[in-house]
Amino acid sequence: MSRPKVVVLGAGFGGLTAAKALDSIADVTLVDRHNFQTFLPLLYQVSTAGLAADHIAHPIRGALRKTKIKFRMGSPVTIDHKSKSVKLDSSEVLDFDYLVVAMGSATNDFGVTGVAEHTLGMKSVSEALEIRSSILRRFEDLCRFEDDTKFAITVVGGGPTGVEMAGAIAELKKGPLKSDYAKAAANITVNLVEAGPRLLPSFAPLLSNRTKRDLEKLGVNVLLNTSVSEVKPRMILLGDKSKLPSELTIWAAGVTGEPVMRKLNLPIDRGRISIEPTLQVNNYPYIFAIGDIAGAKGEDGRFLPMVAPVAMQQGRHLKTQITNLLAEKPLSPFKYRDKGSMATIGRHKAVVEVGPLKLAGIPAWYAWLWLHLFYLLGGRNKIGTMADWTWNYLTFDRGNRHIMDVS
Repeated sequence: MSRPKVVVLGAGFGGLTAAKALDSIADVTLVDRHNFQTFLPLLYQVSTAGLAADHIAHPIRGALRKTKIKFRMGSPVTIDHKSKSVKLDSSEVLDFDYLVVAMGSATNDFGVTGVAEHTLGMKSVSEALEIRSSILRRFEDLCRFEDDTKFAITVVGGGPTGVEMAGAIAELKKGPLKSDYAKAAANITVNLVEAGPRLLPSFAPLLSNRTKRDLEKLGVNVLLNTSVSEVKPRMILLGDKSKLPSELTIWAAGVTGEPVMRKLNLPIDRGRISIEPTLQVNNYPYIFAIGDIAGAKGEDGRFLPMVAPVAMQQGRHLKTQITNLLAEKPLSPFKYRDKGSMATIGRHKAVVEVGPLKLAGIPAWYAWLWLHLFYLLGGRNKIGTMADWTWNYLTFDRGNRHIMDVS
């Protein structure tokens, strides 16, 4: 039997895992608009000078060594269902027997006016570097003014990304920036805005409350039950019509499926590609969708969370599905095995929830460090990250405080 041709769109956690899993049974071509994979869970540390940007980026071709997988850098433009081919923006046309869409997610503005124009997101290395440069440039302005000029940084969204970002900015202010120029650092205010009644709503209330206390100890102004109606330059209009000064607004309120999916004319369900429990796209049994872009649902009928473990498990499940298709056997529905959730707030401050087990403080912090280091791609990146973390820990400093604008 000849090996089927499989094209995988997207080299994130799900796409790369799927490509490697399918390598033994299919001729796989992996497509991504970048030639590197970004380790998204640590983007916030690049934003706050905790890590060098290249420590969380790994060359895709390096990850594909010792495989037969082909790689193409580009973005899909159209799918020709009749000929089963996908056209890239490079004008190359790739034929397939099966197509896997794993292009990830983009920032979700929830229709709030001004988000696209006046906030910074957290979905790419360039955005992380822009946040870092913006924070440090405004700090330099405070040093130059030498008066009581205030600089407010607001993080919108109380999920893991928002919590980790707010905590890291607060530590940057209390540590390195205070050591650089204490008077300027004292004029920086860090806000965390959450529309719901508590932070980390997917965690147990006990851990949510612990997170709020830890953030407030770091000096973060936590605003719960506070919605955003509009974002303006240096100002946020809140749902109760009040105004919150914000020189720099970071949007971490949520994500939606990568917009390029709309160009492909695939069925969409509330911002994600509509799929069957088997991960097949509705009406297109030869196309699969996995990861953040896919509308996979759990037993409760709700969308599965947009996290790496979901995408990786789906990527591995595809091997079983395509093997069954080749053998003309029925497909099995995907079932997500939730291995727990975690978030870090700062030094010795983190929360972990695995089933009935709930951890907070130092044990949770070490668990968070170990797990993220384990999943980070590339030996060089692991060593570089450990070196940066060790330096930050021992010196209370952050050596990546560079203003590097991305043009």
